[in-house]
Amino acid sequence: MASLVGSRVERKEDKRFLTGKGRYTADINLANQTYAIFVRSPHARASIKKLNIDKALKSSGVVSILTGKEIADDKIGGLIAGWAIRSEDGTEMKCPGNPPLAKDNVNFVGDPVAVVIAESLAEAKEAAEKVEVDYKVLKAVTSTADAMNGDTIHEGIDKNLCFDWLLGDRQKVKEAFDKADKVISIDIINNRLIPNAMEPRACVADYNAASEEITLYTTSQNPHLSRLIMSAFGNVAPEHKLRVVAPDVGGGFGSKINVYNEDIVCSWAAKKINRAIKWVAERSESFLTDIHGRDHVTHAELAVTKDGKFLGFKNETIANLGAYARVFGTVTPTYLFGPCATGVYEIPAAYTNVKAVYTNTAPVDAYRGAGRPEATYTIERLVEKASMELGIDKTELRIKNFPTAFPFKQTLVHTVDSGDYVAGMEKAKQMADYKGFEARRRESEAKGKLRGIGVTSYFEACGIAPSAAVMSLGCGVGLWESAEVRFNPTGQVTVYTGSHSHGQSHQTTFAQIAADELGVPIENIDIVHGDTDKGTFGMGTYGSRSLAVGGIAIVNACKKIVEKGKRVTAKMLEANPEDVEFKDGEFIVSKSNKKKTIGEVAFACYLPGVRDEMKSPLPEGDEPGLKETSFYDPSNFSFPAGTHIAEVEIDPETGHVKLEKYTACDDFGRIINPMVVEGQVHGGLAQGIGQALYENAEYDETGQLMTGSYMDYTMPRADNFPEFNIGYTCTHATTNPLGVKGCGEAGAIAAPPTVMNAVIDALGGQEVTMPATAEKVWKACKNLKKSNSKAA
Repeated sequence: MASLVGSRVERKEDKRFLTGKGRYTADINLANQTYAIFVRSPHARASIKKLNIDKALKSSGVVSILTGKEIADDKIGGLIAGWAIRSEDGTEMKCPGNPPLAKDNVNFVGDPVAVVIAESLAEAKEAAEKVEVDYKVLKAVTSTADAMNGDTIHEGIDKNLCFDWLLGDRQKVKEAFDKADKVISIDIINNRLIPNAMEPRACVADYNAASEEITLYTTSQNPHLSRLIMSAFGNVAPEHKLRVVAPDVGGGFGSKINVYNEDIVCSWAAKKINRAIKWVAERSESFLTDIHGRDHVTHAELAVTKDGKFLGFKNETIANLGAYARVFGTVTPTYLFGPCATGVYEIPAAYTNVKAVYTNTAPVDAYRGAGRPEATYTIERLVEKASMELGIDKTELRIKNFPTAFPFKQTLVHTVDSGDYVAGMEKAKQMADYKGFEARRRESEAKGKLRGIGVTSYFEACGIAPSAAVMSLGCGVGLWESAEVRFNPTGQVTVYTGSHSHGQSHQTTFAQIAADELGVPIENIDIVHGDTDKGTFGMGTYGSRSLAVGGIAIVNACKKIVEKGKRVTAKMLEANPEDVEFKDGEFIVSKSNKKKTIGEVAFACYLPGVRDEMKSPLPEGDEPGLKETSFYDPSNFSFPAGTHIAEVEIDPETGHVKLEKYTACDDFGRIINPMVVEGQVHGGLAQGIGQALYENAEYDETGQLMTGSYMDYTMPRADNFPEFNIGYTCTHATTNPLGVKGCGEAGAIAAPPTVMNAVIDALGGQEVTMPATAEKVWKACKNLKKSNSKAA
């Protein structure tokens, strides 16, 4: 049987989605269902003087109106920060309470203060408009750079500072800088982004009074963790009385990792009114209340020799957490950002210092790449600037500082197990026709246009493993994954995975893996995820961990199945287990013609003796059935890497930036399904290019979101992109049996610096902040023209 791993198997999911048979949370309607509308603060910062629901309660169809007072009286807990970070001086981070419904204070526009529950959506909306809230409006803090100089927005948190974190050695960095021939400095902004998944957030909560169980259907990337947080910290229900189901989910990009206010409130309220409650976000609510991404202000420096060797690196970053610290909010700008700060380079001394601050804006958390795009943008903009100032070709400077021997121990934390960065660079240059660029630049100049080329060499750490180095820093949380592989008596297979698919094609790729391991046709394998009542506890999907962690759990469970099958076959065929081999779905006794298919073995495991005169084939100590569970805890991260090259052409009369060419050469280790990987790379590139050229979440000084709709927040469209030129090198990961590395975030990590390096190259080195809008670029073109005139 030919291996399915590495094949372009068509997605099993597509028939369901393309024929309109997907089942999303908003599609779910329950008997006797009510509808929820949240009353939200119109102010970024205010105290609640009085909240009056009397008029609203009299509105038609109103079932109940609940406020922060009731939720506090019932001792329902708030939302949490999932990762504890210590400051450089050893003090614990400072996190304010984040109640599901605000009772005394609101801290960003969209902070919920009440929920109206009615018989219909229209009646809930009408009643919500009658809820009267008397606010005392306070001065908002919105600027990331100035947050520590503004009013203290949370009691007891001085300078709005959550933590002041350091990774690295300041003294060694000072010594390295003292020896440098030149220091390259840069000030950059990682602009705030709004995830904008195609499917808005939604939830449907139901309470069964007979069993005292709550069932929550929700748009979640990790239903088991949602249940854990809601139970252990939210006090919504005991964990065994709370079922969380994440059906089809239309995109997440990190924004659906979080447990949100609405999940907790609707679950709690369903029990109070003993009826099902449905809530679906309107797009304006998503803009205001979904977690945002990025939002860093950074000063960074690179110490170099005159011939281009890197000696030292440092960065000082202010990271905006928004109004509250959420699940991955504190780990994103620290352990996901800091260890990747030196990129793919050998840099003997380095440190990164991050000050995380609170502002009166929407909470900021993990967004596709989560810390890695911010780190990559910092180091790659520095390297590009160093290339310009030293007069060394941008590819040669990178190659000069690449490691060539693996495993490679970085200065900051990570030991990268495998890679070949030089091969990736050389292939990317060939694919992009790097040598021919100057001719294309002259052609653009002849048309009155400016042309630039940008390069990025990146790596990322995927999977969030409990590597010894990270554990030594006090952040050794091992995010393992689970799988259960279950045969039924007639030979079909169900794989229960703790990972969650919201666009990653698990029903296809996971089935490919299981089919290869078990020798079962792929059409006989079902992948089940997203329901805490099915399968074992799992950690969900984020951080490009599904394949390298969740997939390995499946492999290990399949291997257990095979080992049991060998023992059963040996007894059935009166052979030694050591003499039984497994290949292509058959157990074969070596040096004989005796064999059993895995289907026959499965039947015998469930119905011993039915086909063999009641003689049981089960060895002593083996129970009936053929199912196995595995929990896989990786020993290290996986480390995808690659080189991306972009070319842009700029019209100096309008400032319009046209992305002419984009080449991505990535090392994802062993590829399970090239078609799926291409889709993941394309999606990541679209989001990364969107950050570089179009997207920006902007607040005014009062904390109002100025980009709260698609009329104001510029999403990239298909005609903004060229045809992507995708290629691969391959070095297998040595830390997992499949040799795989993550692929889902690479495009979003590499694209922003690649595109911005090209823009700035076209502008003769003039700095432009992301997004490089036409207005910014037009002004830079005018400055370039003036400076050229003076030079002439």
